[in-house]
Amino acid sequence: MTIRILIADDQALVRTGFRVIVGAEPDLEVVGEASDGREAVEAVRTLRPDVVLMDIRMPGGDGIDATRRLTHEHPTSRVLILTTFDVDEYVYEALRAGASGFLLKDAGADELLHAIRVIAAGDALLSPSITRRLIADFAKRPARSERPAALADLTARELEVLRLLARGLSNSEIATELVVGDATVKTHVARIFAKLDVHDRAQAVVLAYESGLVEPGQA
Repeated sequence: MTIRILIADDQALVRTGFRVIVGAEPDLEVVGEASDGREAVEAVRTLRPDVVLMDIRMPGGDGIDATRRLTHEHPTSRVLILTTFDVDEYVYEALRAGASGFLLKDAGADELLHAIRVIAAGDALLSPSITRRLIADFAKRPARSERPAALADLTARELEVLRLLARGLSNSEIATELVVGDATVKTHVARIFAKLDVHDRAQAVVLAYESGLVEPGQA
């Protein structure tokens, strides 16, 4: 199956570079480009890409606002944030907005292609350094006095799976940890997403930490 990609960046040279890298892969196809946030949202409405490569800072609406809008309107289009700004708050806000991954623009071509495929498959992707800093950021934030009501709808097993997701374990690693089959874990994860009204692992992990269900450093 070909993965359809939209490139959103205000710099034409950057868009061309991404197009060349992505276009050389037989399973990837660039279906459009956008030079600002508004164009990105409009392009997603008409082109329905699988993955959007989204810059954070653009005129006419930044990448975070655009991500928030399009993930709400078109949740099947995954967003990979690409930026030169290695700033914690951008990471946090991008994930809160619904982004499925965050990658710095100085990442290698192989990292970019891997990220696109991971996100298109429905997983979340953060670089290890960003993950460590994100968790450290949660450690500084006061926990909510009340957990989101949706957490009460999760079964004991689903809560257990969510805690393991928040530790960064893959489905197969969770299956090994719980001594169950991969298909069973996949079913639990799908039910967790539906009950919490999130569309991927990144949002589920944010909710788990933000609500205090999982605390930084918890094993």
